[in-house]
Amino acid sequence: MCKVYNPGENEVRALDHVDLEINRGEFVAIIGHSGSGKSTLMNMLGCLDVPTSGTYYLNGKDVSAMKDNQLSEIRNQEIGFIFQGFNLIANLNAMENVELPLIYRGIGKGERHRMAKEALLKVGLEKRMDHRPSEMSGGQQQRVAIARAIAAEPPVILADEPTGNLDSASTREIMEILKELHQAGRSVILITHDNDIAKQAKRVVRILDGRIVEDYYNEN
Repeated sequence: MCKVYNPGENEVRALDHVDLEINRGEFVAIIGHSGSGKSTLMNMLGCLDVPTSGTYYLNGKDVSAMKDNQLSEIRNQEIGFIFQGFNLIANLNAMENVELPLIYRGIGKGERHRMAKEALLKVGLEKRMDHRPSEMSGGQQQRVAIARAIAAEPPVILADEPTGNLDSASTREIMEILKELHQAGRSVILITHDNDIAKQAKRVVRILDGRIVEDYYNEN
C-alpha cells in the first residue's frame, strides 16, 4: 500500500509499499517518530483515507477504493476510535457523549442508554455519568472517550496516542483498560511514539520514512 502526496517532482511518499497483516484479536503497537508515516498508516487502517495505490482489506472487505459514504459506514460498524485529544463535546455530559455515535447508528433511546451505561461501567465511571468534560480530569475524559469507542462493541479499537496528554497514573489506567479490551477479544491497534507504551502491546510494528522497518512480538 502506498500513499503519495504531491505526485511528481516534489512528491512525498508518506507510505512506501507497506505490507502488513493484522489478525483478529491482536494487540499491536505501531511506533514511529513524528513524520515517520504512522499517522498516515492509522488513517488508512481507520478508513479515514484511502491509499494512492495498493489494497486494504478490513474484515474481508476491500475498502481501498470505497467512496466517502461507504467508508463512513465501515468506520461506524467496524472501528472504535480513541484520540489523544479526547474529542468530547463540552456541553454534553459523559452519558450523552457516549450515546452520540449510537444516535448516528440509528439505535433507539432506551437501547443506546443501556449501551452507554454499560460502557461507562466498564471504564469505572459509574459515578461520573452526569459530569461534563470540564468537571473531569484528563484521565477521566479519556475514559469517557474509550467508553464512547467501545459502546457499540466494534471489533477493532484504534487508539492514536491515547496517553499523550496524560500523567503517568492516568496512563497506567488507560493502558490497563486497553489490555482488558484485548483480553475480551477486541483487536487493539495502538499508535505511539513511546517505546514504554509500545512494550505493553503483544506485537510492535516500527515505521520509518513510510516503510516498516521492524515487526516483532514482545515476550511479556
